[in-house]
Amino acid sequence: MNPILLDFPEEFSTDRLLIRAPKPGDGEAVWEAINASRADLKPWLHFASKEETKEAVEANIRESQIRFLSREDLRLLVFLKDTGQFVGSSGLHRINWDIPKFEIGYWIDSRMSGKGYMTEAVEGITDFAFSTLKAKRVEIRCNSKNSNSIKIPEKLAYTLEGVLRNDLFDEVLNESADTCVFAKIAEN
Repeated sequence: MNPILLDFPEEFSTDRLLIRAPKPGDGEAVWEAINASRADLKPWLHFASKEETKEAVEANIRESQIRFLSREDLRLLVFLKDTGQFVGSSGLHRINWDIPKFEIGYWIDSRMSGKGYMTEAVEGITDFAFSTLKAKRVEIRCNSKNSNSIKIPEKLAYTLEGVLRNDLFDEVLNESADTCVFAKIAEN
């Protein structure tokens, strides 16, 4: 089946969070969060190393919406359910619909960290992948030096399947770095 024909919700919620596909107009909140979090994001995420305009971030949001609708990439934005405040960005990436398998990526507005929001979001996205999208495998990959990112799959009982040595280039340290590969698989 062509993935573009797959029907599934564009939003869902957890106890405290609304998790949904990007929409036009989301760019400003994302831009503000990136700018407030740049120092924390820059060592781990390439996009944070360069300053972008609000318009460029809005364009990226709209491109993400198109990729969501075409089922190429399922970027998801995370908001507080009670106030609508932006928390962070996540999603299901590197999709293989034939299996189906997904990789969850995530980052949080530094002003929202330390409250368990991203762990709750990733747990909700994991559940969405398995229950709604019928995933057979969900991965989380992160730099082995990013202890904050590693805590999330560990808390959610993902299995560390391996460490890919010299798998990526750390632009901040100007050296190669290792990638931890965590995964959950469908219970059959």
